[in-house]
Amino acid sequence: MHSPSASGLNTCIFGARGGIGAAFVRQLQAQPETAFVHAGARSNIDGGPKIRPFAFDLNDEASIAEAAGSVGSPDLAIVATGMLHSADIQPEKSLKMQTPEAYTAAFAANAIGPALIGKHLLPRLPKDRRSVFAVLSARVGSISDNRLGGWHAYRASKAALNMIVRNFAIEMARTHPKAIIVALHPGTVDTELSQPFQRGVPEQKLFTPDYAAARMLDVLARLKPEDSGQLFAWDGERIPF
Repeated sequence: MHSPSASGLNTCIFGARGGIGAAFVRQLQAQPETAFVHAGARSNIDGGPKIRPFAFDLNDEASIAEAAGSVGSPDLAIVATGMLHSADIQPEKSLKMQTPEAYTAAFAANAIGPALIGKHLLPRLPKDRRSVFAVLSARVGSISDNRLGGWHAYRASKAALNMIVRNFAIEMARTHPKAIIVALHPGTVDTELSQPFQRGVPEQKLFTPDYAAARMLDVLARLKPEDSGQLFAWDGERIPF
């Protein structure tokens, strides 16, 4: 997947307790070229011999900085955090449903948190070999692909995340020319995040977390530095911003 150091690939997952994040941990742990999987969540998780657990709070920059300092120089880093709904917040079906609380929560989880992870982790990427920093975004965050409207706060927060990825890619190219910074659309995955919205999704388009994670890892393995700053779907399709 990469050109690893002599000791193997150093990888890390922020959001390792979520459905897709946990699947990334399982997939990476099973790959022989992986030396370590730094698995981050609000509290330490149990794992196998390759797992290096760490705790972080997406809303606490100090904890993010401490976590970034604990993972060394990763060859692959994936931010698998995100928020679509909660007990008090649901995706808006019309503009009348918009609330400040929904925007605040969506931007905190989907844009600000990943941006701060990038702030503290990107400078730690190796300069002498290929590295990848990927964040989970969504097709609905594409402005040019938006034909249905609705889901205002979630769409806006993912569009902001896509812009952050583009900004990071431009800046990192100056100091880390072998680094690849991308956003990923996982498709519709059978997780807690998507469960209330799975009605009408064809069975063959509702993915297990392990299937989605494996496909996205395949996509990341094929990317080159010139692909940095883009949004890619689980099948390798480049989605316009």
